[in-house]
Amino acid sequence: MQAYRHILLATDFSEFSEPAAQRAAELAQRYGADLTLIYILEHFPEDIPIDSIAPEDVDPRKFLTHRAHLELKELAARNGWEKANREFLVSMRSAKAEIVRFAGQNQVDLIVLGSHGRQGIQGLPGSTANGVINAASCDVLAVRAPQ
Repeated sequence: MQAYRHILLATDFSEFSEPAAQRAAELAQRYGADLTLIYILEHFPEDIPIDSIAPEDVDPRKFLTHRAHLELKELAARNGWEKANREFLVSMRSAKAEIVRFAGQNQVDLIVLGSHGRQGIQGLPGSTANGVINAASCDVLAVRAPQ
């Protein structure tokens, strides 16, 4: 088995993504791989949590962009990943399509993500993970959250 060189952690900052973050860190350390953290904002989801809604006097795109950068920075700091790349993308496409596109363009050889996340009532549980598993040209690890 060939060692992984570039691991992509796709996160939605939900509690379901924490075990995936820990697994990605373990694998990156084990293989000496580069680690990239990515968050995709599907521009603009209709069923976002109330704490993700910008105040009236703030541009929603700027608010969500700033918030995502802060959460990526906190995730990296919390897990000791000072050297991890952090990417935030606003997309008209689905998160699964952007994760697969990013991985293909950046020589990612392993994508790690939670098996369930913030999908609201619009998506089926695990639909992003299933989409990535079926579309990615590299290995994908969907990490289950403890129950």
